[in-house]
Formats: sequence, C-alpha cells, structure tokens
Amino acid sequence: MERNLKRRYRSERRFKAFGIASIGVGLLALLVLFTEIIGTGMGAFRQTYVTLEVTYDTEVLGIEAVTPESLALANFDGIVRRALLNQLPEVTGRTAKRQLYALISYAAGYQLRAMLEQDPSLLGETRKVTMLADDDLDTYVKSVRADDPFIGRLSEPQVEWINQLEAQGLVELKFNTNFFTSGDSSEPEQAGILGAVMGSLFTLIVTLALSFPIGVAAAIYLEEYASRNRFTDFIEVNINNLAAVPSVIFGLLGLAIFLNFFHFPRSVPLVGGLVLTLMTLPTIIISSRAAIKSVPPSIREAALGMGASKMQMILQHVLPLAMPGMLTGAIIGMAQALGETAPLLMIGMVAFIADVPGGITDPATVLPVQIFLWADSPERAFVERTSAAIMVLLAFLITMNTMAIWLRKRLERRW
Repeated sequence: MERNLKRRYRSERRFKAFGIASIGVGLLALLVLFTEIIGTGMGAFRQTYVTLEVTYDTEVLGIEAVTPESLALANFDGIVRRALLNQLPEVTGRTAKRQLYALISYAAGYQLRAMLEQDPSLLGETRKVTMLADDDLDTYVKSVRADDPFIGRLSEPQVEWINQLEAQGLVELKFNTNFFTSGDSSEPEQAGILGAVMGSLFTLIVTLALSFPIGVAAAIYLEEYASRNRFTDFIEVNINNLAAVPSVIFGLLGLAIFLNFFHFPRSVPLVGGLVLTLMTLPTIIISSRAAIKSVPPSIREAALGMGASKMQMILQHVLPLAMPGMLTGAIIGMAQALGETAPLLMIGMVAFIADVPGGITDPATVLPVQIFLWADSPERAFVERTSAAIMVLLAFLITMNTMAIWLRKRLERRW
C-alpha cells in the first residue's frame, strides 16, 4: 500500500510539473512574440524630419499672387530643391542632384503649399521649415542611432550628405503624428492607420447594430417561446455548428449574396458589417441563451404570480438580469470581428484606400487588412509600421476583452 501511495504521489507531482511546464512554455512564447512585435514596432512612433531654410521665391514658384488657381500650378517642389542645394552647395551634376532631392519626401511640397495658403504673406519670404524625410533616410537615421547602421537603397554620397545634415543639427526624430492622423499611402513615411481605424469603427458599428438585437431576440425566442421539438433541436445544432465554421466561409457567403446578388458596392463598411454580423450572430446567440438560463426560475414564477404577462416578465425581469452576460458575449463577439481578415478579403476590402472614410458607404479598409497589406510591401520602413499597427490592434482587443471581464464582474449577481 505504501509503495502504491508513493507511486501515485510521484505521478501526481509529474502531472503537476507537466502542467506548470506547459504554462511556462505558453508564457515564454507570448513574451517572445510581444517582445518581437514591440521591439520592431516602436520605431514607427518616431519619424525623421529635416529642417531647411525655404524661400518662397516667386520666380521658382512661377506665381505673382496667392490664389487658388496659382497655388494649383505653383512649383513647390522647386523651392524644396532650392533649399537643399543652398544647404549643400557642393552637390553638382544631374544624377547627384536627383539623389539629393530624394532625401526629402514629396509630401514636403504639399506642406509648403498648405503653409502658403494659410499665410499668403510668406510669398517672397524665407522661413525655417521642418519637413518630412524620405523613408530611406528615416530608416538609416534610426538604424545608426540604434548602433546597427542600415544603408539600404542609399548611395555613399547620400549617406555622406545625411551625416553632414545631422552634424549641422538639421536632422531630428519627432513623434510620428502622421501614423495616427493619415490614411494609407504608397510612401511609408506618409502612411497612417486613421483610415483603417475609421473603417474598422464603421464596420463594427454596423455589426453591433445588427447582430446584438437579432442575437438577443433569437435567444429570447429559443429560451422562452420555442417549444422543444425536432425543429428547434435542428436550429440549436446548426447555431452551434455555425459558431465553429471558418470565417472565410462567411466571406464567400457575403460575396455570393451581398455583392453578386444584391450588387452592393465592394470595399465598404456596410457590406463588411453585414458579413461580420453573420459571423458573430452564433456567438451572441449562444452567450445570450446562457445568460437567460442563468436567471433563476423563481424570478419568472414571482413575476407571473404577481400578474405580469409573459412579455412583461421577460422584458422587465429576465432581460435586465441577463443583460450583463449578453453584453459580455457581444463584446467578445465584437473583439472577434475586429480581428477578422479572411471574410473581408473576400468582399474586396483589401483594396488600396488612401482617403479616410466618412461613413458606412465610403470605400474603406480595416485594421487587420491594413496590416496584411503593409506586411506584403517590400519597403523596409513598412516592417515597423506593420508591427506598430499590430500593437494598436492588440491594444483594442485587450481593451475590449478587459471591458467584457469588468462588466461581468461589475454587473453579475450571485444567486
């Protein structure tokens, strides 16, 4: 008996050790993943800028007065190039000048135009302007400051010019506001997540507005009104099966119904919300039914005994008590929908959209699809932006799941 007890205790200790080791491996993998994502993506929150003395020369601009028509035709790139040549006068030759001009983002011309449009008195004046640097310059500066120089596509003369500008204190790293205030762009230094975030927001609004009331109504009918027969058993089995269907199947369904049959426009949050509604409905129905079942039968009996109708009993007693569990399920369903990519790819939300959407019918993309697009881009600068966008997406997901846990703890009742 003692030998059997010792063997049993040893088996239990081994089983406990295996469990602890499994948790440790999972935490280690999570730590490595987060370290890699955060270490790679932190650079995207800073951007390199170059400060130059810019002269709004009327001859270079080709205008005499500030009017909407003249601004549209003005040569703002010319005054940016003139400022670079004034700073580095030793640069000569067409090829060398072309390489020098490539150090500044072409967004600098639009920046100078906006400044002149806002303050026409700048015409003919000289001002120090901090302009956005090209992504190759940005990558080089960040790598040098991290003690890991990466020249990339820069030539030796370009590296020398960058070092000269840095020695003069004209190159600096600032917080990258463009990342949070701009839409997508083919130029990494101008690319931002605002368009994708707004697209995700509009898509989730459509999803929540449709899936929550439909899911709650279906749960109430199945729990409170539907009789137990083969038909309701068939519905319950199919709801449970739909919760396990791969998300790409819902994308194919949306492609066949909403796009090919109803001819809705592609790549709009309205269609994305409809597809995600189909995907999240089973989750919300299942969680809502579980919340309704958790309400004690005595609540129903007391309400009916006091003369309430069945509808009054459901709406005024059962539903308020079950609402915390329903909200928790809805938030988890929304978090699942926020991270989905496959169904939205099937309905065309993978398109390149530079403008920030203003409504549910404007062309848009979503944050997971934006990450997919950037991950497929060849420029090195998009690597850190991909990781930064993943960090933002994880922050949203963690926030939504934390909110669901808080609501459950805050509103749940012990019976």
